[in-house]
Amino acid sequence: MPTCRSVGWVAGGGFLLNNEMGDFNAGPGLTTAEGLIGTEPNLAAPHKRMLSSMTPTIIAKDGELFMVTGSPGGRTIINTVLETIVNVIDFGMNAQEAVDAPRFHHQWLPDRIQHERNGFSPDTVALLTAKGHTLQAGGSQGTAEVIVYNKQNDMLEGGCDRRSADGAAVGITMTRR
Repeated sequence: MPTCRSVGWVAGGGFLLNNEMGDFNAGPGLTTAEGLIGTEPNLAAPHKRMLSSMTPTIIAKDGELFMVTGSPGGRTIINTVLETIVNVIDFGMNAQEAVDAPRFHHQWLPDRIQHERNGFSPDTVALLTAKGHTLQAGGSQGTAEVIVYNKQNDMLEGGCDRRSADGAAVGITMTRR
């Protein structure tokens, strides 16, 4: 089974698995600066799986493939994937627009909204701050990759996250046999 640094290929499966151990917590009660909380269920031990937020997602519409999306990013994975889905389904963005849109993240600890620099308008920052939220502007969140099947022109639209320099997306015409 060929593998690279932190991804394993499932022979014949057509998908990759995460095979790294970084999602386990270092010790009980130890909360890191990144907000990783050392809970008993997420401590490394024989025969255990880490509590991971890997979220490769396949969406069907009318029983047919509509969208595939996923992203690395630790605790921001779920938000990144959800935001690409919402961008396509609710906001009508194409695959690339959905990937390019700014992102934000919030988790229980630390209690703050992290957002990509210039991702929120100054008015939005002011409104959220006035409601008592703590905001933190920062760098990029995740590296989303998206494929949307456009049934009208029988094309796969690819959205490649330009936040990372080592990806690509290509659209192809589907051939029905």
